[in-house]
Amino acid sequence: MDKVLYLAMSGARENMRSQQAHANNLANATTTGFKADFAQARAMQVEGDGFASRVYAMAERPGTDMSSGTMMQTGRSMDVAIDGEGWMAVIDANGNEAYTRQGELQVNQFNQLVTRSGDRVMGNGGIPITLPPFEKLDIGGDGTITIKPAGEAATELAILDRIKLVKAEPGQLFKGVDGMMHSGNNQPLLPANDVKVRAGFLESSNVNSISELTSVIDLARQFEMHVKMMKTAEENSSAAARILSLQ
Repeated sequence: MDKVLYLAMSGARENMRSQQAHANNLANATTTGFKADFAQARAMQVEGDGFASRVYAMAERPGTDMSSGTMMQTGRSMDVAIDGEGWMAVIDANGNEAYTRQGELQVNQFNQLVTRSGDRVMGNGGIPITLPPFEKLDIGGDGTITIKPAGEAATELAILDRIKLVKAEPGQLFKGVDGMMHSGNNQPLLPANDVKVRAGFLESSNVNSISELTSVIDLARQFEMHVKMMKTAEENSSAAARILSLQ
């Protein structure tokens, strides 16, 4: 009975872990630049006494779907979308360089260029981009920021900085708990001149809502099945106890 209960319990636990991955993807179906997490199950051998053939399934997130979402035109000059492969460098909450495709840029109270989440955008010079007072801002295809300073004539334009854009090799980046991509040992990547952006556009999430919702429903049914197995194991144990008590 203990083996049946253990297998049912471990199955329900792994269903819950896999459910978390799919539920997180579904919750971010409308998040700009979000990359969906893969979820899979693999066989794990049960440690301890018994036959080596005793295995159970373990749910895990083996990687992230790096495919691009669709381009959405916004017309806002401070909205940028990565055109093709590449990432925009920002500073995360721990002060390390991280990478995102969330391009809803804005200016915070310290005149720093930040993402919608408040992460400071990194310039090619290796420091966060700070903006002086301006009347107009344009972002070029290579990430160059051009402004019309406040109080200056329309012809007085100034090239301020360039957004740090990088390109990573397959497997070089991993998603952190903050939802952004990080490199191993937080080693900054070098700027890539071939990464382009499109101003006035945003990239949608690459989550397939229908697929994720189907997976959530399927996992919920599997969880119910494991709960029924645990109930059956309890009933069998109670029946065996009653039989033994009659002897």
